[in-house]
Amino acid sequence: MTRIDWNDYHCDAHYDELLAQAGVPRNASKALCDYLASLDASELAERKTAAEAAIRTMGITFTVYSEGTMIDRAWPFDIVPRIIPAAEWRRTEAGLKQRVEALNLFIDDLYHDQRIIKDGVFPAEVLAQSVNFRPQCIGIDPPHRVWAHICGSDLVRDGDGTLYVLEDNLRVPSGVSYMLENRNVTKRVLPELFATGRILPVDDYAAQLYDMLASMSPRPQDEPQVVVLTPGIYNSAYYEHAYLAQQMGVGLVQGDDLMVDDDDVVYMRTVSGPTRVDVIYRRIDDLFLDPEAFDPDSMLGVPGLMRAWRAGKVALANAPGAGVADDKVVYAFVPQIIDYYLDAEPILPNVPSYLCMFDDQRDYVLEHLDELVIKPANESGGYGMLIGPRSTAEERAQFAERIKADPRNYIAQPTLNLSTTPTLCGGVEVKPRHVDLRPFILSGAETHVTTGGLTRVALIEGSLVVNSSQGGGSKDTWIVETEEND
Repeated sequence: MTRIDWNDYHCDAHYDELLAQAGVPRNASKALCDYLASLDASELAERKTAAEAAIRTMGITFTVYSEGTMIDRAWPFDIVPRIIPAAEWRRTEAGLKQRVEALNLFIDDLYHDQRIIKDGVFPAEVLAQSVNFRPQCIGIDPPHRVWAHICGSDLVRDGDGTLYVLEDNLRVPSGVSYMLENRNVTKRVLPELFATGRILPVDDYAAQLYDMLASMSPRPQDEPQVVVLTPGIYNSAYYEHAYLAQQMGVGLVQGDDLMVDDDDVVYMRTVSGPTRVDVIYRRIDDLFLDPEAFDPDSMLGVPGLMRAWRAGKVALANAPGAGVADDKVVYAFVPQIIDYYLDAEPILPNVPSYLCMFDDQRDYVLEHLDELVIKPANESGGYGMLIGPRSTAEERAQFAERIKADPRNYIAQPTLNLSTTPTLCGGVEVKPRHVDLRPFILSGAETHVTTGGLTRVALIEGSLVVNSSQGGGSKDTWIVETEEND
C-alpha cells in the first residue's frame, strides 16, 4: 500500500462515521479524508509513530487488572479521528442535558417524597432491590438539588444512523482525561487540520469542572478549597485523578489526608496545619467513602464525611446515592422519567430493552437468548454480559439459570449494528472498526456538555467490545462546523 485509497475502504454493511460509501466521504469528513489520502505510507507511519512517542512522553497510561496483578499500559490510540457534524451535535447536546436534568430530579425525588412511585410511573420493587440506593441519603438537599454532577452517557449509532443512549454512568464516570489527551496528541500529529477553525475545541473542560465544583461551596463568599479524593495509585483510574487535579490546580488527596472534626467540618492535613476543605470531587465508590456510614472496614474513605455532608459543611461530587440511577433497569425507564418530570418527549432514544422482571418480557428473552445482548443491572466495563449471537449453548444455559434466579438483575437488548469508522490496522492499512462515544455532562448552577466525548474503538475485527481493559482503543472526536448537514 502506498497511499490510502478510499475506494478500497468497504463499509457497506454498517453506518460509517466518515464515509457514506466507499470512495465518498461525508461532508464533514471530506477535508480529513482528502488530507489522509495525500500522505504516502511512510508519512502516515511517521504520524502513527509520533503519536505513540507522544503518549509515552506524556505518560498517558491506563491500568488493567490481570490475574491479581496490575499492569500499566500505554494508552491505545488511533490517529484517525471520528467526526460528527456540529448541527447533529447540537441536538445531541440538548438531548443529554434533558436526560441528566430528568435523572437528577428522579434521584432527588427518590430521596424525598418518591412521588414517581406513588403515581405508579416507577415500580417500587425496582427501588426495593436497588443495590445503589443509600438510605443514609434520605432527606438530604445537596447544592442546586443536583446529585449527579458529572455524568458520562454512552452513545452508539445503529445501522440506520440513529444515535441511541446505551447507558448512563452516574457514580464515578471516568475517561474524560483521555478525551482531552487524545486531542493534545492529535494536535501534535495532524496540526495542519486545526488551522481552519472548523474543529470545535474541548480544552475548556477543566475550567468548567472547577467552576461547577466551586459553585457548590458552602462558603460562597470565600475562595473555595477544592480537592480530588482518590483511592490511590493502585486504582485503575489514578492517572485521571492526578490529571484532573493538576489541570484544575487543586489538591489530590487520599482518605488519610482528610479528617472531620467535632464541628463536622472537613480539614486537610498540611504542613501549615489543618486547612478547611469545601468541595470534594470524590473518585471513591459510596461504600468506601465513610466507614462511619458505610463499610466499617474501609481504609480508603474519611470517617465522618457523611456527617459533614449532611450538615452542609462540605459538598461532594457526585453526591452519595446518585448511583441509584446508574442501574440498567432504571435506564429502561428513562423515557417515562423524562415525561414525568419534564412533560417532554426524549430527544435521544433509548436502545429498546426487555426487562426480565416482567414475566412476558422474561419469557421472550429466554426464548431468544441467541439473538440478544444480556446485561446485569449494575456491572460496568463490559463485564458480566452475554452477547447472544456469539455465545455457546453452554453459556446461554448458564445465563438462563441466572436470569430465572434473579430476574430483577437482568435486561436484554437487540444486538445493534454498531457504526464503524476508519482505523489504522496492521501498520498503515485503514479498516472499519466499531465505535461508541462517551460525552460528559457537568451539572451545577449551569449545565455543560463536552464538545464530543471519548470515542472508544474495538480494535479487533468484528468485535463490539470497545473497553480498553478488554482490548479496545480510542480516537479523538471532532465536532466540525459544516455549511450543510450530511
